[in-house]
Amino acid sequence: MNTTIGVIGLGLMGSAMARRLAECGLPVIGYNRHPRDVEGIETLDNLGETAERAGTLWLMISDFPACREVIDSLGETGIRDHVVINSSTIAPAESAEIARRVEALGGEYLEAPVLGSIPQATTGTLQLLLGGSEALAVRLDDRLRALGTPTHFGAIRSGAGAKLAFNQLIGSLTAAFSMSLGLVQREGVDVEKFMATLRESALYAPTFDKKLDNMLEHSFEQANFPLKHLLKDIRLFTQSAGSQGIDTHLLIGLQHVLEEGVYAGHGNHDYSALFESVVREPGRSDTAH
Repeated sequence: MNTTIGVIGLGLMGSAMARRLAECGLPVIGYNRHPRDVEGIETLDNLGETAERAGTLWLMISDFPACREVIDSLGETGIRDHVVINSSTIAPAESAEIARRVEALGGEYLEAPVLGSIPQATTGTLQLLLGGSEALAVRLDDRLRALGTPTHFGAIRSGAGAKLAFNQLIGSLTAAFSMSLGLVQREGVDVEKFMATLRESALYAPTFDKKLDNMLEHSFEQANFPLKHLLKDIRLFTQSAGSQGIDTHLLIGLQHVLEEGVYAGHGNHDYSALFESVVREPGRSDTAH
């Protein structure tokens, strides 16, 4: 049995996950469309060779077209008798299509998007949101637990759906906190007293404190989860929820705020940079960038 894991997609998260898997003693190789080195990991510049050498292909790539390109490029030769674990954030319907393609080519497929970012990947404290065969999840348990805590949500689509639901909360909570913090500042309310009161209330979410200093210091360059990726996920949530008859009008404003942030040059900055679009500098109009 080939136990080697081929991590496909060596961006910020993919690299951190690959290093963590290797640190746990698992055999790991890596591939990135644009070749890059990852400390402690053998990286290849050929996708087909990655599939030849690995029994499990672990995807952490940008979007559905990129996932589809990988599977189609590998074809039956690269997919048959392989397990494909997909940690990319894509829509439930998109994940179901990838699953169909993988299974038609003779492979097995498990959704495993993650909740958490680079620090959690580094320490093995991610939450893995699984969708697909429970028997397959059990078989892969040692590999999954190297990265954190796996939770099996059900059939294909359920892991992807849970991931979008969580990321919608990331955006909505951060936007709501930005508005409240902005009013607190503009009305001269003591921020420390406001936060102390908030922490003792049922309204508190830990993410508020995690992003507070970024907002107060207008410092967003250190990004574990870039704003442009949150925009992509909010669009995916809107599309997926709308197709299920859920009214997503509340997210129109959030999407506009995120688009404005990308336009203003914050796309690669931390997603908390949405604060800059919500709490505008005095005299700045809605159409100014």
